Amino acid sequence: MRLLLTSDTHVPKRARELPVPLLAEMDAADVVIHAGDWVDEATLDLFESRARRLVGVSGNNDGPELRARLDEVAYVECGGLRFGVVHETGASQGRERRCADRFPDLDVLVFGHSHIPWDSVAPGGLRLLNPGSPTDRRRQPHCTYMTVGVGGGRLVDVRLHRLPPRT
Repeated sequence: MRLLLTSDTHVPKRARELPVPLLAEMDAADVVIHAGDWVDEATLDLFESRARRLVGVSGNNDGPELRARLDEVAYVECGGLRFGVVHETGASQGRERRCADRFPDLDVLVFGHSHIPWDSVAPGGLRLLNPGSPTDRRRQPHCTYMTVGVGGGRLVDVRLHRLPPRT
Protein backbone atom coordinates (compact mmCIF):
# COMPACT_ATOMS: atom_id res chain seq x y z
CA MET A 1 0.00 0.00 0.00
CA ARG A 2 1.37 3.42 -0.99
CA LEU A 3 0.60 6.58 0.99
CA LEU A 4 1.23 10.20 0.12
CA LEU A 5 1.75 12.49 3.13
CA THR A 6 1.48 16.25 2.73
CA SER A 7 0.58 19.29 4.75
CA ASP A 8 0.58 23.07 4.69
CA THR A 9 -0.29 23.48 1.01
CA HIS A 10 -1.35 27.11 1.60
CA VAL A 11 -2.79 27.56 -1.90
CA PRO A 12 -3.23 30.28 -3.15
CA LYS A 13 -1.39 32.27 -0.45
CA ARG A 14 2.06 30.62 -0.71
CA ALA A 15 1.74 29.19 -4.24
CA ARG A 16 -0.69 29.62 -7.10
CA GLU A 17 -0.90 25.89 -7.70
CA LEU A 18 0.31 22.58 -6.37
CA PRO A 19 3.60 21.19 -7.72
CA VAL A 20 3.28 18.70 -10.59
CA PRO A 21 5.30 15.96 -8.78
CA LEU A 22 2.88 16.16 -5.83
CA LEU A 23 -0.10 15.78 -8.16
CA ALA A 24 1.54 12.76 -9.82
CA GLU A 25 2.12 11.15 -6.41
CA MET A 26 -1.50 11.84 -5.53
CA ASP A 27 -2.61 9.88 -8.58
CA ALA A 28 -0.30 6.96 -7.68
CA ALA A 29 -1.18 6.74 -3.97
CA ASP A 30 -3.69 4.36 -2.44
CA VAL A 31 -4.26 6.83 0.40
CA VAL A 32 -3.49 10.56 0.55
CA ILE A 33 -3.04 12.11 4.00
CA HIS A 34 -3.11 15.91 4.39
CA ALA A 35 -2.26 17.33 7.82
CA GLY A 36 -4.00 20.69 7.49
CA ASP A 37 -3.55 24.28 6.35
CA TRP A 38 -5.26 23.86 3.01
CA VAL A 39 -6.30 27.56 3.16
CA ASP A 40 -8.59 27.26 0.13
CA GLU A 41 -11.64 25.05 -0.36
CA ALA A 42 -10.71 24.58 -4.02
CA THR A 43 -7.55 22.78 -2.89
CA LEU A 44 -9.60 20.37 -0.76
CA ASP A 45 -11.95 19.85 -3.72
CA LEU A 46 -8.96 19.05 -5.95
CA PHE A 47 -7.61 16.49 -3.46
CA GLU A 48 -11.05 14.92 -3.10
CA SER A 49 -11.44 14.62 -6.87
CA ARG A 50 -8.01 13.03 -7.44
CA ALA A 51 -7.28 10.90 -4.38
CA ARG A 52 -8.51 7.31 -4.27
CA ARG A 53 -8.90 7.79 -0.52
CA LEU A 54 -8.31 11.09 1.28
CA VAL A 55 -7.73 11.56 4.99
CA GLY A 56 -7.38 15.20 6.00
CA VAL A 57 -7.68 17.55 8.94
CA SER A 58 -8.06 21.28 9.37
CA GLY A 59 -5.20 23.56 10.37
CA ASN A 60 -4.83 26.90 12.09
CA ASN A 61 -4.97 28.80 8.77
CA ASP A 62 -8.16 27.11 7.60
CA GLY A 63 -11.33 29.18 7.76
CA PRO A 64 -14.83 28.18 8.86
CA GLU A 65 -15.74 26.59 5.52
CA LEU A 66 -12.83 24.15 5.71
CA ARG A 67 -13.34 23.53 9.44
CA ALA A 68 -16.95 22.58 8.67
CA ARG A 69 -15.71 19.91 6.23
CA LEU A 70 -12.70 18.57 8.18
CA ASP A 71 -12.07 17.31 11.69
CA GLU A 72 -9.18 18.51 13.87
CA VAL A 73 -7.98 14.91 14.31
CA ALA A 74 -8.52 12.00 11.93
CA TYR A 75 -7.86 8.28 12.30
CA VAL A 76 -7.39 5.63 9.62
CA GLU A 77 -6.15 2.05 9.44
CA CYS A 78 -3.76 1.36 6.57
CA GLY A 79 -2.14 -2.00 5.97
CA GLY A 80 -2.54 -3.12 9.56
CA LEU A 81 -1.22 0.13 11.09
CA ARG A 82 -3.25 2.67 13.04
CA PHE A 83 -2.60 6.21 11.74
CA GLY A 84 -3.63 9.48 13.30
CA VAL A 85 -3.52 12.87 11.62
CA VAL A 86 -3.37 16.24 13.38
CA HIS A 87 -2.10 19.66 12.35
CA GLU A 88 -0.27 20.90 15.43
CA THR A 89 1.73 18.98 18.04
CA GLY A 90 3.36 21.89 19.88
CA ALA A 91 7.03 22.64 20.40
CA SER A 92 9.63 20.22 19.07
CA GLN A 93 11.13 19.76 22.53
CA GLY A 94 9.17 17.01 24.28
CA ARG A 95 7.08 16.25 21.17
CA GLU A 96 7.61 12.48 21.25
CA ARG A 97 6.49 12.11 24.89
CA ARG A 98 3.51 14.47 24.46
CA CYS A 99 2.28 12.68 21.35
CA ALA A 100 2.78 9.22 22.85
CA ASP A 101 0.71 10.30 25.87
CA ARG A 102 -2.02 11.91 23.72
CA PHE A 103 -2.23 9.09 21.14
CA PRO A 104 -1.43 5.84 23.01
CA ASP A 105 -3.33 3.61 20.57
CA LEU A 106 -1.62 4.75 17.36
CA ASP A 107 1.28 3.32 15.42
CA VAL A 108 1.92 6.44 13.29
CA LEU A 109 1.06 10.11 13.79
CA VAL A 110 1.19 12.44 10.78
CA PHE A 111 1.34 16.14 11.60
CA GLY A 112 2.15 19.48 10.00
CA HIS A 113 2.20 23.15 10.99
CA SER A 114 5.97 23.77 11.25
CA HIS A 115 6.77 23.15 7.54
CA ILE A 116 9.80 21.28 8.90
CA PRO A 117 10.13 17.61 7.92
CA TRP A 118 10.22 15.29 10.94
CA ASP A 119 10.70 11.56 11.37
CA SER A 120 11.15 10.20 14.89
CA VAL A 121 9.97 7.42 17.18
CA ALA A 122 8.43 8.13 20.57
CA PRO A 123 8.78 5.96 23.67
CA GLY A 124 6.48 3.00 23.14
CA GLY A 125 7.07 2.97 19.38
CA LEU A 126 4.79 5.73 18.02
CA ARG A 127 6.30 6.95 14.72
CA LEU A 128 5.96 10.70 14.17
CA LEU A 129 6.04 12.00 10.59
CA ASN A 130 5.83 15.56 9.29
CA PRO A 131 6.10 15.84 5.50
CA GLY A 132 6.99 19.55 5.54
CA SER A 133 5.26 21.73 2.94
CA PRO A 134 5.19 21.32 -0.85
CA THR A 135 4.67 25.07 -1.36
CA ASP A 136 6.32 27.00 1.50
CA ARG A 137 9.77 25.89 2.61
CA ARG A 138 10.14 28.62 5.27
CA ARG A 139 13.62 28.13 6.73
CA GLN A 140 14.14 24.78 4.99
CA PRO A 141 16.31 24.32 1.88
CA HIS A 142 13.48 22.67 -0.10
CA CYS A 143 9.73 22.31 -0.28
CA THR A 144 8.88 18.68 0.55
CA TYR A 145 6.33 15.89 0.86
CA MET A 146 6.61 12.23 1.93
CA THR A 147 5.64 8.88 0.52
CA VAL A 148 5.24 5.85 2.72
CA GLY A 149 4.95 2.17 1.90
CA VAL A 150 2.96 -0.01 4.26
CA GLY A 151 3.16 -3.78 4.20
CA GLY A 152 2.80 -6.59 6.68
CA GLY A 153 1.69 -4.23 9.42
CA ARG A 154 4.79 -2.05 9.22
CA LEU A 155 6.23 0.94 7.40
CA VAL A 156 8.50 -0.39 4.68
CA ASP A 157 9.63 2.69 2.82
CA VAL A 158 9.45 6.23 4.25
CA ARG A 159 10.82 8.77 1.79
CA LEU A 160 11.11 12.53 2.00
CA HIS A 161 10.86 14.07 -1.46
CA ARG A 162 12.48 17.41 -2.22
CA LEU A 163 10.76 19.55 -4.81
CA PRO A 164 12.70 21.68 -7.28
CA PRO A 165 12.54 25.44 -6.77
CA ARG A 166 9.56 27.16 -8.37
CA THR A 167 10.31 29.22 -11.42
